[in-house]
Amino acid sequence: MLICLRGTAPAADFERDTIKTSVGNLVVTFIGHGTLMMQVAGKTIHVDPVSRYADYGTLPKADIVLITHHHGDHCDAKAIEKIRSAATVVLMSKTCAAMVTGGNVIANGETRRLDQLTVSAMPAYNLKNQKEDGTVFHPRGEGNGYILTVGTTRLYIAGDTENTPEMKSLKSIDYAFLPMNMPYTMTPEMVADAAKAFRPKVLYPYHYGSTDPKKLVELLKDEQGIEVRIRRMK
Repeated sequence: MLICLRGTAPAADFERDTIKTSVGNLVVTFIGHGTLMMQVAGKTIHVDPVSRYADYGTLPKADIVLITHHHGDHCDAKAIEKIRSAATVVLMSKTCAAMVTGGNVIANGETRRLDQLTVSAMPAYNLKNQKEDGTVFHPRGEGNGYILTVGTTRLYIAGDTENTPEMKSLKSIDYAFLPMNMPYTMTPEMVADAAKAFRPKVLYPYHYGSTDPKKLVELLKDEQGIEVRIRRMK
């Protein structure tokens, strides 16, 4: 069983995977919860950097920062400032604009080309999961998921979302990062439903809280062509 990290940790303690792309190796660092770091083609990309999951004073400066939405476990202005330089491009949902100065709002459906990388914003929202007052945890239009295209490789970082029609209609996704914690995002059954629809080659459950990721492995064990990889992302 994987041992989950608690509190901040030095970069050497994080798991990493290396993905081959047409523009060189892409190294994914699994920091925790919804937080990732990716390095490829001389660029460092931080996804939802949050101080409680890492000491950002010890991590590489960002060329690109992707922020999915404004909740504190995804958007942390102090962490961003530690990895930011004058050249850093920060792409974020509109709900983050009041929290992060100098960022670039990217709306659902928009695309940005950044050298050899392309970033497209996808809708990220709840359909069913609600607060006690009847409102959903993540209303449509507030948050982003991101499709990151690196050469010919396509990665989907879903953010906080359920298995929406937009997700299930995706095509040609090589690597997908899908959230799996209730009541805020998806159950293992909802993640499996989405994966069967858009069929990523590799599926990483992330943001999975107390949910047992082995249940997802069981649900998808007979699905040919979908590899489920479990990393420390509790």
